[in-house]
Amino acid sequence: MLVRVQNAAGTEAELALLDWLRTWREPGNPHGIAVVNCSMFHADQLHHFDAVVFTPTSCVVIEAELFAVPQDGVLEIPLNGPWMVSGEIAQFTDTEKSTPLERSRAHTFALQDYLAARGLGQRAVHGLGLIVPMPEAQIDVHQEWTDPSFDVIVTDDPHRLEMYFEMLSKKDHNRWTANDIAIVFRGMGILPYLPGPQDLLDEGFFGPIDVTLWHGGPSQAQAEAYAEELAQRERDAQSGRLVAPWYSPWKLYPRVGGDLHFGRAFLRITLALGMLVAMVWVLWILVSLVLTYGPA
Repeated sequence: MLVRVQNAAGTEAELALLDWLRTWREPGNPHGIAVVNCSMFHADQLHHFDAVVFTPTSCVVIEAELFAVPQDGVLEIPLNGPWMVSGEIAQFTDTEKSTPLERSRAHTFALQDYLAARGLGQRAVHGLGLIVPMPEAQIDVHQEWTDPSFDVIVTDDPHRLEMYFEMLSKKDHNRWTANDIAIVFRGMGILPYLPGPQDLLDEGFFGPIDVTLWHGGPSQAQAEAYAEELAQRERDAQSGRLVAPWYSPWKLYPRVGGDLHFGRAFLRITLALGMLVAMVWVLWILVSLVLTYGPA
């Protein structure tokens, strides 16, 4: 999981979420890119997201909350109105008057409208309320309604959040491409945090790549280098000639146009001769083994 932080001065809940996301580095962890503590203007209104996570199959807007005081019991989540814990108002560290559900509605609708205006309306945006309880607190969730686009998780275990994304990947089928991610980042005003094309492809997003979507950002050079590499592969394939491996003397010590570099030439020739001697030595060993232990 690639992780980007737009504003480092986040809330306690955002910092806790950031720590979790940064541990997802193994092949078995969810793949994609997460942007923490970011904002977007839409319809003349600023929307602040605790985190937006893009995976190859989904987009999730996360509203993160920490309990401010120890509370035990059942967390009641009504369709409208305050969240309650066993008859008392749930006390979170975030001092906003709106509930995570109310913020999720506003943010997911805004992002969905933004995507639809750019031809990405078929990409569903999910809302997730991530509630981190106090240590040793026992909290159960009672959601009084069913909404497939909004879920609530009360946990202090990062693995529970992983399970949510694994479950979501089995339900969603609309694939996000690397170009889609670039379009979203440009529109949200977070182009400086857009990874290079190869990084997105490595996370499972589909190609092909429109290099112009990276223009103006810090990854523009990476995008152009990627495009040049693809063009070179295409030229090599059309010419039908073999491509030298990375350890070839001509790849490790290439000729530089307009520059006669005797040191580089010496290293290239020495490495080539060394590789030739090594191959002859291996061949001699094989022939000796056959003559010594082979059938008479």
